[in-house]
Amino acid sequence: MKGTALLVEDDLALRRSLEVGLSELGFLVHAYGSANEGFAHLGEHDVDVVLTDLNMPNVSGLELCRRTVAARPDVPVVVITAFGNLDTAIGAIRAGAYDFITKPAEIEAVALVLERAVQHRRLREEVRRLRSDIARRGAADEIVGESSAIRALKELVARIADSDTTVLITGESGTGKEVTARALHRLSRRAPRPFVAVNCAAVPESLIESELFGHARFAFTDARTARTGLLAQAEGGTLFLDEIGELPLSAQAKLLRVLQERSIRPVGSDHELPFDARIITATNRDLERAIEEGRFREDLFFRIHVLPVELPPLRARSGDVLLLAQHFLLQFAARTGKAVTSVGPAAAELLINYQWPGNVRELMNSMEHAIALARFEQIAPEDLPQRIRAYRNSHIIVAGDNPDELVPMEEVERRYILRVLESVGGNKRLAARVLKLDRKTLYRKLERYGVS
Repeated sequence: MKGTALLVEDDLALRRSLEVGLSELGFLVHAYGSANEGFAHLGEHDVDVVLTDLNMPNVSGLELCRRTVAARPDVPVVVITAFGNLDTAIGAIRAGAYDFITKPAEIEAVALVLERAVQHRRLREEVRRLRSDIARRGAADEIVGESSAIRALKELVARIADSDTTVLITGESGTGKEVTARALHRLSRRAPRPFVAVNCAAVPESLIESELFGHARFAFTDARTARTGLLAQAEGGTLFLDEIGELPLSAQAKLLRVLQERSIRPVGSDHELPFDARIITATNRDLERAIEEGRFREDLFFRIHVLPVELPPLRARSGDVLLLAQHFLLQFAARTGKAVTSVGPAAAELLINYQWPGNVRELMNSMEHAIALARFEQIAPEDLPQRIRAYRNSHIIVAGDNPDELVPMEEVERRYILRVLESVGGNKRLAARVLKLDRKTLYRKLERYGVS
């Protein structure tokens, strides 16, 4: 079969002649006598090409062309018209039609034009598919690393990307939460639409509701014009709410309503606006503790915690440190025009041994620092920041020949708990899980140690 054609022609004899002739030449033809009937079919079925007459009662072929181009821009439209209506046919081309045929026309000539239109559509689909594949690979490649933790993360991101379900990304500061959110967006069908990111901690509490939901004119002092909020700006795309734990309770209640009702009410407005954007949130805080302390709504937590994504700290993926370092090195070298190509062995050893409390963001900043100081093709130890050069691993002595080195059990526990807390970047919830302690017990011990 050469393709599926939607034929719209009000002349019964011509419609039947075209239907029979095109069917014999290998097309599957759906024929209708009015533009409204043809457009209704197009709304419910897929076709490869539309062939329509221009001069028809009620709704013209030109209007059908406009509607088709607006609703199904992937479907080419071919118009057929009498020679005297050539100016109208040219108008249809300007309205988005693929081609036009003048009457009378041989059926073979009509079939040839339709074949070209179908091939054009399939070629565009193939180009779009290839671009999508490249974009998907590019989005996945933004998450740099080959460790088992990162491979699992990439697999999870690929599985959930095309869902509209809310996502909560957790992890220490600097682990790449926004990079992960952007990968989720670019791998989704919403990729052509906007990705809007906002750091909830960076917006003053007095402005957060106006920033997110927008406001009507004169909603408050200085609101001389209406303002579109970030949720509306993300229409059809993705809204990324970073540091969701810093959102004020009043804004939390309003966000919960948006997620439940899928509509937005700007500040000071009586009207609801439909809302269609995926919500991705992120935090480096312990939201469950925030709920216990009354700083975060439990119902909102369950609404955004549908698909949790936990990012590993960089120290848990030490095998990725040099991959990331090389990735950032090439970026900054290209940006600055320096001929730096790699990390030297001595500098690489320092990078591997360092614990990276600031995670990937700290590594990126460190490589930018190193590129700025580098004098040779390889990064040397002296190019790295002082804190990395001076770093020494801490060890807990649990046995030894010198009695002076031995400490009471309580001191061993204190040192070990603080070492675990340091290794997880201060995340008390994660530290409690590693230590297999109740969180309240851990909090009491830390308070005794003088740790806030």
